[in-house]
Amino acid sequence: MDFSQYEIYGFENVSAFNMSTGYKERNYKMHWHSYGEIILVGPGKTNIYMVNQKRYDLVEGDFVLAWPMEMHGIIDADREESLVIQFGNSFMNSLFDLQRIMHFYKNLHVVCKNSHPELAAELKELTFEMKDIFFSNDNNKELKCCMLLMRFMLTLDEHRKEFAPELDPKAINGYTDDVMRRMMMVTDYIKNNLTADDLSQGAMAEMAGISKDYFSRIFKNLTGMNYSKWLNTVRIEKAIELLSQKNMTLTEVAMMSGFQSIPSFNRVFREDKGMAPGEYRNLFIGG
Repeated sequence: MDFSQYEIYGFENVSAFNMSTGYKERNYKMHWHSYGEIILVGPGKTNIYMVNQKRYDLVEGDFVLAWPMEMHGIIDADREESLVIQFGNSFMNSLFDLQRIMHFYKNLHVVCKNSHPELAAELKELTFEMKDIFFSNDNNKELKCCMLLMRFMLTLDEHRKEFAPELDPKAINGYTDDVMRRMMMVTDYIKNNLTADDLSQGAMAEMAGISKDYFSRIFKNLTGMNYSKWLNTVRIEKAIELLSQKNMTLTEVAMMSGFQSIPSFNRVFREDKGMAPGEYRNLFIGG
C-alpha cells in the first residue's frame, strides 16, 4: 500500500471520536487511514465520492461509510455543510458486537435516503445529536458522542435484513442469547489473557462448551474472519497500545501481546499494518 496516501490525524492517539465540518474545498485526494469515517452528505446538485474503486453519486442526507484501511476520496462534493465522523479502530475492536457489525457491513459504503428512508432519517438524527454535543462545552462530550456512535452502529445493525441480500445472506443467521453470551465470555477472556498458555480454537471452544466446528462456524459468521485471524488482530491492537510506551522493547511488546517470537510478531504485524512494528512506532507514535 502506498504510504504517501496515508492520512495521519492525531485524534486517534488521544480520543476515540472526532467530528469536523466546514471545508471549503470540494474535493479530496484518494487516501486511507487506520480509523473509520462516516460522512453525512451535504446539500448541492453534485456530491460524488469514491470508496475503493467504486464511484457514488449521492444527494443530501445520504451517508458514506469508509471503514478502517479503505481507500476513499471526494471527487466533487459539498464539504462545507457535510458532517464527517471519525472513529478509532481500537474503539470498534473494544466490543465484540461492534466488530461483528463492522465486518457484516464491510462491503457497504453508502446508505441512501431514497433506498432506505427510515434508516437514513434515524442515522441523521443521531448524527446531529453528536454534532450538538461535540461542538459544545460539555465536559463529557467524548463519552456522550461515543455512546451515540454505538447507537448509530446498533441502528444500522437493526436494519441488517434490508442489506443482507446484497451483502452476505449467511451473516443474518441468528444464535440464541446463551450462545452469544458464551462467545462474549470467550472473547473477553482472550482479550484479558493474551499471554495464556493455550488460546487455541479447540481450547476456546471447550471453554464455551460447544464443539470446535460449531465454534469455528459461529466465529466466522459473527466477526467476518476466522479465529486465528481475529486472534492476531486482537494481539496487534494490544501491541500498538504497548508500542506507545517508549520504555518497552519490541521483544517485550511481542511477548506481552501473546506472540511467541519476534519473527512471528514482525510477520503478522507487517501483514496487518503494512510495515514493521519499529517503523510503525517511529512513524505514528514517535520513536
